[in-house]
Amino acid sequence: MPHQAASGVLIAGTSSDAGKSLVVTGLCRALARRGINVAPFKAQNMSNNSMVCADGSEIGRAQHLQAQAAGAEPTSAMNPVLLKPGSDRRSFVVLRGKPYGTLEAGQYATGRAALAEAAFAAYQELAAAHDLVICEGAGSPAEINLRTGDYVNLGLARRFKLPMIIVGDIDRGGVFASLYGTYALLDDADRATLRGYVINKFRGDQSILQPGLEMLTERTGLVGLGVLPWLPNVWLDAEDTLEVGAWRSSPRASGDRDRLRVAVVRLPRVSNITDVEALAAEPGVDVLVTTDPRVVADADLVVLPGTRTTVSDLTWLRETEIAEAVMGRASQGRPVLGICGGYQLLAREIDDKLESGDGATSGLGLLPIHVTFSDDKVLGRPVGSWRGHPVAAYEIHHGVAEPIDGTDAEQFLDGWRSRQTWGTMWHGTLENDDFRRAWLTEVAAASGSDWRPRQDAPAFAERRETMITTMADAVEEHLDLDRLLSWTTARPTKPNFWRKTPAAGGFRTKTPPKGGTGARSEDQAGSGGDA
Repeated sequence: MPHQAASGVLIAGTSSDAGKSLVVTGLCRALARRGINVAPFKAQNMSNNSMVCADGSEIGRAQHLQAQAAGAEPTSAMNPVLLKPGSDRRSFVVLRGKPYGTLEAGQYATGRAALAEAAFAAYQELAAAHDLVICEGAGSPAEINLRTGDYVNLGLARRFKLPMIIVGDIDRGGVFASLYGTYALLDDADRATLRGYVINKFRGDQSILQPGLEMLTERTGLVGLGVLPWLPNVWLDAEDTLEVGAWRSSPRASGDRDRLRVAVVRLPRVSNITDVEALAAEPGVDVLVTTDPRVVADADLVVLPGTRTTVSDLTWLRETEIAEAVMGRASQGRPVLGICGGYQLLAREIDDKLESGDGATSGLGLLPIHVTFSDDKVLGRPVGSWRGHPVAAYEIHHGVAEPIDGTDAEQFLDGWRSRQTWGTMWHGTLENDDFRRAWLTEVAAASGSDWRPRQDAPAFAERRETMITTMADAVEEHLDLDRLLSWTTARPTKPNFWRKTPAAGGFRTKTPPKGGTGARSEDQAGSGGDA
């Protein structure tokens, strides 16, 4: 029986981190190159890394990036439900970009009817305005314990008759078993949505895979759309992975003073840790994510990133002796940077009746500020400057920091600096190239490092665009896009914003897409720290 063409396609995975976000990003750019008006969509995202759209709404970071790839303005419809874990049993709900309440663990499978209807309405909104909606699933569609009430995988596919494509990660092993197991676990009605599969992160000679591909297609009837290669330089705005491939640097050798060592504290409820991706991209800067107080004490710069639960993570800092290491650095005039929730940790006083309910609590006392949490969530895309360098940023937080009377600290962006302890509520500041390099130069001098910025280093926005291009090139070369499009109603309706540059071997932007500029947002709300 022939299938009806659909207004969208659903990219699911055999597991989390199989590469769904990357594949959707590549598809958005590759199909936009063909003149198709594309929009990304993820009905529900669970992540503490988020962004702020131009209208002040908050969505998952991956969907914001996918909108950039598609040349579309990011909107709350692209990620209508965002769950931000606040504990092992509770998530804070962001609905259409605004705080909505909490979802307890026991409600996950059954308490989401209103969220489902909002997600379906958002899909219809995008489908009415675009030629094709490229949807990203969550986790795996074979999580049969969660099938009731599902609206992000099979529930979405069944509602809108979307063809589903399964992505399997061969790098972790067992890819044929995971693809076949996904197929086998579904009932007949759900299985009917499956149309094809993609193998991701392959290294080697593809001919070795061919017998397995043929047997899998024979046993399932699914179309093999292609095999994507391992792309070592593509990391694309992580959602929850803390050790991005670009960060895995070896500790600097003793006496190697032309490098800068940065220790990023891996807080238990870390959020918007992607703030430091720009540091990791800077030549000569080694970024290590750590929970070791010795690494914190030894680094040239320590970063306390955002946190979803400030007071709880403050307790953890003290229990692990990291707090002592950070305070020791500050007393010696050695650089420390706190961002949003990390900035709040540096305060003298924290008044939190919202998240922890603990009320007044003493912070690390390294900056002369008082932090108060309230129900109101601050979402914005502020701009400012530091020593003549323009800074565009975004902010997402419930905690408000106010200076304590009589402070002799120096203002730093929207926050404060005392000796070499720096703090700001703003996210995304380090993506501003001139500011980042000037600030790191001062940090290097204070830490005794001879590191200096390389003038020929690419801009961070250029690196992100290059990675989108790399992923799109791989999708075009290795996947059967004509077959995929044949399952949909999509036809080219807009000018091609990208043109191929043969000399460079890739694609370059001809006209800047709407979603490709502006500040990036990466924090969460909830009483403790980032909103």
